[in-house]
Amino acid sequence: MIVRIVKMTFKEENINDFIKLFEESGSKIAGMKGCSHLELMKDPTNTSIFFTYSMWDTEEDLNNYRKSETFKNIWGKCKKYFAAKAEAFSMETLLKVKC
Repeated sequence: MIVRIVKMTFKEENINDFIKLFEESGSKIAGMKGCSHLELMKDPTNTSIFFTYSMWDTEEDLNNYRKSETFKNIWGKCKKYFAAKAEAFSMETLLKVKC
């Protein structure tokens, strides 16, 4: 299982546009082969910072998404709204502790 977290900082005037884009595109991303989870989160103290949290069956599934027309179309629109360069992190779970 691959977890992908992407941190994005938006220009204030583009936040609603980004949220609308995510609402329209989220089901396309979630429908990609190997995607088992997708969330949009925001920083509780900085209203310009958002994170996507997605889970992928394999790194190959994630990479296939990143090479897809779906990704290119969404990312091409999304990056116009950025106030800073996005940061992306891919991780594998080592240990889960039940709370």
